[in-house]
Amino acid sequence: MILTVGHTKGGAGKTTLAVQLALARAIAGRDVLLVDGDRQGSAQMAVALRAHANRSPGLACAHYVEGLMLRSQVQQQAGKYADVVIDVGGTDSGTLRAAVFVSDVLLVPVPPRSIDVWALADITALIDEARTLRDGLVAIAVLNRADPGISADNRDAAAALNDFPQLRLLDGSIGDRKAFANATGLGLSVDEMRPRDRKACEELDALVRNAFSNACNPQRNGSS
Repeated sequence: MILTVGHTKGGAGKTTLAVQLALARAIAGRDVLLVDGDRQGSAQMAVALRAHANRSPGLACAHYVEGLMLRSQVQQQAGKYADVVIDVGGTDSGTLRAAVFVSDVLLVPVPPRSIDVWALADITALIDEARTLRDGLVAIAVLNRADPGISADNRDAAAALNDFPQLRLLDGSIGDRKAFANATGLGLSVDEMRPRDRKACEELDALVRNAFSNACNPQRNGSS
């Protein structure tokens, strides 16, 4: 499966989720390629830190910052891996468009803040454009950096997603937890951090199941 974690808005937590998803799949025994499509190269740096610390399993990573190169290389290399996870920067860029057009699944992280919800119009327009060429694209959203518990902001963001039928909101959310940022900054999965944040691990496990399994359910928004 090729899964892109992408959004046209910065600050949604894309790199953290991409690294965590890729590591979770690698730890589960999958052959995984993480593609860093952001000029900042933060995902690539996380993988380099992991390699420097001699952590196992290792994680293959490639860095492509031009859309045509990303598209051609992913298409050539995808058959060598069980999963390809692509992290792209927060703007309507050539790399984002290339990633979406080669992906099976687009995962859009949505922080429960008004300015982030308003920005969904741009990414859903890109989804509509992509589906004119690739009818099979699955587009899902997850509340990321969510407030603890059942907050008004969480509820409002989830309700606002009803206005964007191109996206299916996954069950569960990813909380605004230091464990995710701390682990990613060390090139680790939250499952490898000590002390272990049980809630963070449960949230990541649920996201992995939903993104890689339930995401392929044909009964999704915007697919008919």
